[in-house]
Amino acid sequence: MPIINSQVKPFKATAYHNGDFVTVTDESFKGKWSVVFFYPADFTFVCPTELGDLADRYAEFQKIGVEIYSVSTDTHFTHKAWHDTSDTIGKIKYPMIADPTRAIAQNFDVLIEEEGLALRGTFVINPEGQIKLCEVHDNGIGRDAAELLRKVQAAQHIAAHPGEVCPAKWTPGAETLTPSLDLIGKI
Repeated sequence: MPIINSQVKPFKATAYHNGDFVTVTDESFKGKWSVVFFYPADFTFVCPTELGDLADRYAEFQKIGVEIYSVSTDTHFTHKAWHDTSDTIGKIKYPMIADPTRAIAQNFDVLIEEEGLALRGTFVINPEGQIKLCEVHDNGIGRDAAELLRKVQAAQHIAAHPGEVCPAKWTPGAETLTPSLDLIGKI
């Protein structure tokens, strides 16, 4: 079954969030837009650049009603230790989900079984708990929070405007397309 438009599978995990350990479940994603951002491991190299980039843009995501959840197969204790010892990770205000059982990474099909780590997977989830965007990268390729923000805005736009689609490089306020017979061959 394709992952796009599927429901997030049930899970329950502990996250490090703003100085506390909190419970996060699949139900936490409902009622708002969410980004689930898998990365291989704490105390690594590309991961802090990505998580720091998300931290720098977190207010922009919050402004459009989006919660960010980072996920690795580390424990919530490791997330706290990393948060407490790294200036970059110390900026993070979004929940850092621990997945030591690897169940969440497996549910989202980003688990590298032989390593016990996750691939760089990005998932945008709508308020009904459906996956609307899935992007999976090799672990050597970092992601860009600005481009992710644009894609979330596009997903929100098409959800609010059924029948419209967002062309390449679309940004909020730009023209969209309305697929029709009259449009065929004219783009």
